[in-house]
Amino acid sequence: QVRLVESGGGFVQAGQSLRLSCAASGRRFSDYDVAWVRQAPGKAREYVAGLHQNGISTVYADSVKGRFTISGDNAKNTVYLQMNNLIPEDTGIYYCTASMSVVVTETPMGPYKPDMAEFDYWGRGTQVTVSS
Repeated sequence: QVRLVESGGGFVQAGQSLRLSCAASGRRFSDYDVAWVRQAPGKAREYVAGLHQNGISTVYADSVKGRFTISGDNAKNTVYLQMNNLIPEDTGIYYCTASMSVVVTETPMGPYKPDMAEFDYWGRGTQVTVSS
């Protein structure tokens, strides 16, 4: 199994940037589809961005498209989430998660939105707070 540890969260002003890291250990992250999921206070977890195990294909939630970028570094066995032009609505706990199934994919109606139960491994999360 894979162990995931997030870092890089913090408190920023609207318009600023953060880069989150997800360090994998135990297995290669490239053995899984990896995603970032966030949870705002009082809300359900939201799928933000996904990286296919091929290391190339990505999907994004409409709310972050054009502002966030997910990527992976095989040498460091780490997945990143670059977040630019942050807005207060981006506030929440950001979790790194991995699935043994193919969940990062497109459908004729747009990016597939996996159920949270489709993810097998989770990190503990890192807090991101964006003030206006």
